Amino acid sequence: MNTLTDQVAPTLLEVRDLEVEFDTYGGTVHAVRGVSFDVHAGKTLAIVGESGCGKSVTVQSIMGLIPSPPGRIVAGTAKLRGREIVDGETIDGDIVRGSEIGMIFQDPMTSLNPTMTIGDQIAETLQVHRGFSHGQALARAAELLEMTRINEPRRRARQYPFEFSGGMLQRSMIAMAIACGPSILIADEPTTALDVTIQSQILDLLRDLQQQNNMAIILITHDLGVVARMADEVAVMYAGEFLETGTADDIFYNSAHPYTVGLKAAMPTNRDESEQDLMPIDGSPPDLFAPPPGCAYFARCPHAMEACQNDPPPAFPVGSGHATRCWLHHADCPRRTEALHYAAPIEGGDT
Repeated sequence: MNTLTDQVAPTLLEVRDLEVEFDTYGGTVHAVRGVSFDVHAGKTLAIVGESGCGKSVTVQSIMGLIPSPPGRIVAGTAKLRGREIVDGETIDGDIVRGSEIGMIFQDPMTSLNPTMTIGDQIAETLQVHRGFSHGQALARAAELLEMTRINEPRRRARQYPFEFSGGMLQRSMIAMAIACGPSILIADEPTTALDVTIQSQILDLLRDLQQQNNMAIILITHDLGVVARMADEVAVMYAGEFLETGTADDIFYNSAHPYTVGLKAAMPTNRDESEQDLMPIDGSPPDLFAPPPGCAYFARCPHAMEACQNDPPPAFPVGSGHATRCWLHHADCPRRTEALHYAAPIEGGDT
């Protein structure tokens, strides 16, 4: 598939044709199917899609975090600054994970060790990857907590996770993820289970840290409001595939795939609700034990044609850096794609 390009920011990470499978008692789950994307310095790539589409598995496989067995990378490459990182020799060491690429996990309440203080958990990262002494690492941990806007950072560093609120735990996870100054930060649903005010603060914090360090962010989310607020580039994922890629403006104002349009139509906005009814996407995602031979969205698509059922669509370019896997964009398709465009923009000011 055509990937997102950037003429200014250097490319840090190049992923091509990534495929990930899991062996289960019920058969083989084809969780990620031929995904390609680039990540650029100082930019935010949002991978958006409904739960179970393969967003988290995509980034976890690059980080070497999927359990093997049952999971395995069966195809594809991932190059960080030109160096392959999905082979076992590299990713199993301390070269990439935590050092070059940091990760904020989805649920901080279960991701932190309840038997260790917050400061010790942040300090451990610095001791392993940067060779700090315990005292130096603890001092730096307090500085990182202050950087993430936690009050009384030295006292807080001596406390345990159960003494922190959800928002403070998320900030602690961010402090741990950025401790080694990674060039790429993966944020997997960073605002899950947080109230609206804290969500906004966390997103502002991530954006400020990105600007200070010229750090790239891979944002994993199903919230289009968060995408509109944070993303420079967007990849819309469904059933283990990227169905549409482009800039945030491309995705929100010139949607080229029926699934993208469906996500937007199901999203509430700040506009007068009497003028716009929410339109749910009928049906269920396909069974990834036996993915459909054609378009993965065929069974739910209001624009489905006979070709969609059995022939997988290639990536059709619909603009500079904007591509989609949809037969509606074939030159010989008799239908007009203007019907796809959904006029109401997604508001990114509130989350």
